[in-house]
Amino acid sequence: MAETAKPLRIDVVSDVVCPWCFIGKRRLEKAAALTPDIPLDIYYHPYFLNDWIPREGMTREEYLTKKFGSVDAYRGMATRVAEAAAQEGLTYAVDKIARQPNTLDSHRLIHWAGLQGKGPEMKQRMMDLYFTEGADLTDREVLVRAAGEVGLDADEVRARLATEEDVAETTQAANAAKEAGISGVPTFIIDGRYAVSGAQPPEALAQVIRKATEA
Repeated sequence: MAETAKPLRIDVVSDVVCPWCFIGKRRLEKAAALTPDIPLDIYYHPYFLNDWIPREGMTREEYLTKKFGSVDAYRGMATRVAEAAAQEGLTYAVDKIARQPNTLDSHRLIHWAGLQGKGPEMKQRMMDLYFTEGADLTDREVLVRAAGEVGLDADEVRARLATEEDVAETTQAANAAKEAGISGVPTFIIDGRYAVSGAQPPEALAQVIRKATEA
């Protein structure tokens, strides 16, 4: 029966500063609501959308200029993405973002939270901080507070962030995703067999979830 079925595993490769990953996570949650009879185990894996950003991050203006040519060149694109986010009940407050972070520490934090069964909550908090609140994810005290908010030990997280714990492992995992051919995120790997790229509509994700259980 459905209630005793083994949960279906979904691996999500994404980055916390990727706006379509922000939207894709919400759409996956809606897909789960469309398939309430199918239990899901969701795991988040790191991806560096901008692996050239220094560990300390950079100003948003410098980042947009380097990646898109100018701040204004990104504005039209940002407006369309913000509208798509709003349709999912999310807020992409483009003008609040002042710093573009390197996301290595954010991914380390998500990994540690995942070991306590709080990976999705930590992932969401990171993205809300960046997209909606305009927080600087290179500020470790921002990460420490976020960890405490989802139920992790803030003092322990502060101590761990000050070390190189899981830096090599996180970097290797992010690089492995690219080496495996993942060039766009989010990518949803359902039951280890079906790869869905992009922030697909909830109905499309739900269809693949059902296909995986029927197979």
